[in-house]
Amino acid sequence: MSLRLSTVILPYRRWHEGGRSAWTRAEQLGFHTAYTYDHLSWRTFRDGPWFGAVPTLTAAASVTERLRLGTLVTSPNFRHPVTLAKELISLDDISGGRVTLGIGAGGSGFDATALGQEPWTPRERADRFAEFVPLLDRLLSEDAVSYEGDFYSAHEARNIPGCVQRPRLPFAVAATGPRGMRLAARFGQAWVTTGDPKLYESGTPEQSIQAIRGQAERLDDICAEVGRDMTDLDRVLLTGFTPDRVAPLQSLNAFVDFAGRHAELGFTEIVVHWPIPDSPFAADEKVFEQIAMEAPAQLR
Repeated sequence: MSLRLSTVILPYRRWHEGGRSAWTRAEQLGFHTAYTYDHLSWRTFRDGPWFGAVPTLTAAASVTERLRLGTLVTSPNFRHPVTLAKELISLDDISGGRVTLGIGAGGSGFDATALGQEPWTPRERADRFAEFVPLLDRLLSEDAVSYEGDFYSAHEARNIPGCVQRPRLPFAVAATGPRGMRLAARFGQAWVTTGDPKLYESGTPEQSIQAIRGQAERLDDICAEVGRDMTDLDRVLLTGFTPDRVAPLQSLNAFVDFAGRHAELGFTEIVVHWPIPDSPFAADEKVFEQIAMEAPAQLR
């Protein structure tokens, strides 16, 4: 399988002031999927414009035809499976079956307290995630669902006619720990990692490769435990959070080398951030477009 190249377009621009053009350009450049973050606000963008993921993806679906669309990632921080399922089924219908749900356990950022609650501990996030994913799987696959859990409930929740994609739209499950990886192995069509966050500040690219190799090997073991064919689970690397940072986007050769080393670890999709000036994702747009157009052919 050829290594797929995808992008993340952060929702910080008004639709008619550059927002729309990024999504249409992503399709023109041949990206496999264009994702967006599903946050209420995020890090250094907190005090500036930031738009909702589902409306943004709905608008993107209306101006593209082939480009797959998705979140990277949605989390339980401010989502409920019942309402999220209804939005996803609607988005999948509007897009003609082009949606992938990136989903993760969430973190301790601004989303964690925006609804007025105390931030959950890592254990609480993992517990909620373990309930969130199976319930969402049912809601997207069954016409009517009732459920009573420790954190989430559904009472005769109707989701007719269901997803365009059958039996439901695909999940790309972000996880680095064993509980999350088991969810990826059981419910995911893809597994997502950003590498080892402990290496971001002071690690080396070589240490990052070793850490990601270790993650991939643990996922292999978990797939074997649950009886999942590991070759049936796509592996997605979201770049920008390894010690390399944006170095792979400095030239076509640098990116091909970076992507090739991760393809050797079994990754099937590499995701790069759409350049944002004066941010951690700043990059030369001409080089970025060259990578989009020429790198996939070199990575087959």
